[in-house]
Amino acid sequence: MVGLLGLMALLYQPATVPEGRPDPARHEVESKHMGTTFRIVLYADDAGAAKQAADAAFARVAALDGIMSDYKRDSELNRLCAAFKTAVGEPVKVGDDLFFVLFKAEQLSKASDGAFDVTVGPVVQLWRHARRTQQLPDKEELAAALAKVGYKNVELDPARQTVKLLKPGMQLDLGGIAKGYAADEALRVLREKHGISRALVAAAGDITCGDPPPGKDFWAVDIAPIARGQKPRPLRLANASVSTSGDLEQFVEIGGVRYSHIVDPKTGLGLTGRRSVTVIAPKGVTADSLTKAVMVLPADKGLSLVEATPGAAAYLAAVGPGEAVAERESERFALYRPK
Repeated sequence: MVGLLGLMALLYQPATVPEGRPDPARHEVESKHMGTTFRIVLYADDAGAAKQAADAAFARVAALDGIMSDYKRDSELNRLCAAFKTAVGEPVKVGDDLFFVLFKAEQLSKASDGAFDVTVGPVVQLWRHARRTQQLPDKEELAAALAKVGYKNVELDPARQTVKLLKPGMQLDLGGIAKGYAADEALRVLREKHGISRALVAAAGDITCGDPPPGKDFWAVDIAPIARGQKPRPLRLANASVSTSGDLEQFVEIGGVRYSHIVDPKTGLGLTGRRSVTVIAPKGVTADSLTKAVMVLPADKGLSLVEATPGAAAYLAAVGPGEAVAERESERFALYRPK
């Protein structure tokens, strides 16, 4: 099981290859980054080539962690926020990766009317404390934190590749988009730098797939059940990404209310109820971030957002009384189910 997604057993028949040429072998490696375990499954001609490629992919993920982490004090993200800690100063020039992710985040924030918002850092920090202590945040502290939240207070200049935060003390949090981008980049390194296209990169609930294994047309992936009695839902993916967000594993009960680890940017509190959202998209950076927006939005608006996103599809599940599961799908989701 990988987070809220489970990879099915990869028991595939070997591909038909020219006589005398060995079939690429399956290799699987893991490494811890971004607070989770990244897993790479790839097909390569020999173990040495597989290790070299995987090491390069993990090095790329580690570099991105150093850029986008909100835990590491010296990350590029935290240095950016520190420049506006006490006052609104001059715009700060940032690197290609950070600017790209912030630009993608801004696009989704606008499309979702703020349901996705990377400026939630101040309230996320309060909510992490609330989950540890099992006490809701102090109302005054929450109001002060919410005053620093709002994607419209991030000013991006594509021509100069600069970022300006328009309120002192803002803290950006890329936890809802960075892992998807890192999985994309790991797969790109495997493909472009090492010629390995038959590969899959999994990072907790985010999976990015390249070309399928030898002799197959797809990678088989399961959506883990959210309620007792519900069966896993199989998917067939190739050159696509899938992300699942939900409170199956990460939640807290406070005052008899079940709260998710996913925070609503408008309230500053964790979402309530039991739900799960799976999004398929051409890229991990899109799938990862879309799941968070759809989790926050009402189901109809969330599905409309998915339908308006090129190549995206979604599956929504909500658990009601008696473990009853209400399921919704976008129109394109059927394309990824077994025939």
